[in-house]
Amino acid sequence: MNKIITAICITFFSILGQAQCAAGEVEIELIVHTDNYGYEGYWEITPSGDPCGTNTIASGGNTAVGCNGAGDQSQTPGGYGNNQTITEGPWCLSENTDFALHFIDDWGDGGFSFDVVVNGFQTITLDGIGLGGTYSFIATEPSGHDLSVFSVNMNSYVEFGSYLLECHVFNAGTNAISSYDLNYSVNGGPTFTSTIAAGSLGNYQTESATHSVSLDVTEFGVYTLQIWADQLDGSIADENTSNDTLTKVFEAGPGIPNIIDTYIGAGFMMEQVAGPSQQVNRPTDLDFHPVLTNNELWVTNKGTEASGGSTVTIYNAGEAGQTSIYKQDGNAWHFMSLPTGIAFSQNGNWANSPGVYDANHNGGAAYTGPALWSSDMSIYAEDSGGNGSHLDMLHASPECQGIAAEIDNVFWVFDGYTSDIVRYDFQEDHGPGNDDHGDAIIRRYSDDTVTKDANDQIVSHLVLDKNAQWLYVVDHGNGRVIRIDINTGSDMGGAPNYPNPEPVAEYTEYTGYTQELVISGLNKPSGIDVIDDRLILSDYENGEISIYDISIMPAQLMHTIPTSLSSVQGVKIGPDGRIWFVDYDTDAVNVLTSAPLGVNEIVAEYNLYPNPSTGIFNLHSINAGQILGFSIYDAQGRKVLDEVMNSDFRTIDLTHLPSGLFEVRIQSKLGFSTERLIKE
Repeated sequence: MNKIITAICITFFSILGQAQCAAGEVEIELIVHTDNYGYEGYWEITPSGDPCGTNTIASGGNTAVGCNGAGDQSQTPGGYGNNQTITEGPWCLSENTDFALHFIDDWGDGGFSFDVVVNGFQTITLDGIGLGGTYSFIATEPSGHDLSVFSVNMNSYVEFGSYLLECHVFNAGTNAISSYDLNYSVNGGPTFTSTIAAGSLGNYQTESATHSVSLDVTEFGVYTLQIWADQLDGSIADENTSNDTLTKVFEAGPGIPNIIDTYIGAGFMMEQVAGPSQQVNRPTDLDFHPVLTNNELWVTNKGTEASGGSTVTIYNAGEAGQTSIYKQDGNAWHFMSLPTGIAFSQNGNWANSPGVYDANHNGGAAYTGPALWSSDMSIYAEDSGGNGSHLDMLHASPECQGIAAEIDNVFWVFDGYTSDIVRYDFQEDHGPGNDDHGDAIIRRYSDDTVTKDANDQIVSHLVLDKNAQWLYVVDHGNGRVIRIDINTGSDMGGAPNYPNPEPVAEYTEYTGYTQELVISGLNKPSGIDVIDDRLILSDYENGEISIYDISIMPAQLMHTIPTSLSSVQGVKIGPDGRIWFVDYDTDAVNVLTSAPLGVNEIVAEYNLYPNPSTGIFNLHSINAGQILGFSIYDAQGRKVLDEVMNSDFRTIDLTHLPSGLFEVRIQSKLGFSTERLIKE
């Protein structure tokens, strides 16, 4: 639905003249939007149920492709031009009758879209994907009043707080709407209503609307949010209730605890979470899925330029029930060639930054940039019928280094070729395996010069502090870390300075933005992450992970953790607050735990007794529902038990383990606490 709406909003069609159709007929027009390769497409309209070429009502595009040319890759000139919008028709068709649109793509990567217009009103957009296919539409004029809500700014995982709901509302009806009631309820509870003055929202137009009553989240759990519009223009009922309501399921849970200071002045335990046996191979970066309770960790493998990189997804990372899945997209050679970084957005999509100069590998001009993917395993690295499973890709940053997520489908990359920082807004993705990039917004920040590793081995990562709106960038070649205020800078216009740029909605240069030096005089910096006023930074060569105070500038070094490794790349503060990282040479994913753990990071009210004991311990939550679960570690830092609290009292049985010292890490609604247990 989102894809359809966005496409229509860009180009709104109004009929200048109308054919004289007989009674029982309606006037049909087809607006054809081509992609970068207009000659690849051919289409026909037939009665529903008839194959392409039988009882053809209308046709267009490259006749050399025809009904049987899907995937032939004949590259025969003809048909439409590139990135054009063509109006075909009108034709008079029987009202309320089903018809078929057949689309055939010579290359097999889709990219055409078709807007169906009935009596001057748009009714549907059909997206041609992959090799093409047969798509249905009904020759009927839309309802007069038909308003729907199709998106909301609520993430799939949230912490406690108040949230203003910003929705996108779509008018599928023929009548313009000047006002409406926007409503929401949670878990079937009371309805909250806000009256919205729309101005004049016409057929197939959208607008953003913010509900006046905030949604307050005060308890952990899974919520079902329903949002709908009614009372159009004050009192008119919606004539099509089937599309009125948007349902959004989200989870409320604990945030990432800030326990970084527990590493200062303490020892540490390092545990390998995954390695070659899980198919970790030359890892460059890692990131956790935004639903923190999933404890789902994704790792990028570098691979080769020709084959492309791959991913290892680790479920229940670091826990007793840990499992993993290795995947490589069928077209990773283009969309994930030498990936240098991975970053998750809160919507569950993630993007990677290919490190190659030309993702086509044909010796041509620079043509590479970030690629967008779904974390849904039924989509990612599965056959889409098109060009791999990627959701989108843009090609304005060759030799990408690190990547950071901002919001939705917006990401920042380190452009290793031009030595700039670039902001990419994919907007609506084009769907798995397609290639429509025309709605993208690209902004280039080039006041300063950042430099990559000359040997293209050590990655320069970056991370966005979403609260403070500072983008932290590892400038490897200059031995420093800088930060950019993403809300500053002036739009200077401009155009790409490299050959054959692809058409996008916006390409601009930004200058005059606020930039600060964070750390200087570094050796071979690579990975970076931030939480509150703490920054962690990895050094590739000496394997050190350093902790900095960023409440003051330049940042102040507080502590350095010597991992004794010699190729540390990406680092990440995990859902448990611990430091996770990848090591390139040992093909390993590791986690650091501060030791001793006998300091309460965040104190929860509980009793843990008897201690010492012969192996039976009792954990009692004083406040009902406060304790969520716990993990037990032995003296070597290995996790031996991981449990969820389903009541306020739990017996911990360690009788099957040898005597000695253990650490229990308790997760509460306040954060994490740790205690020592002694088994006699």
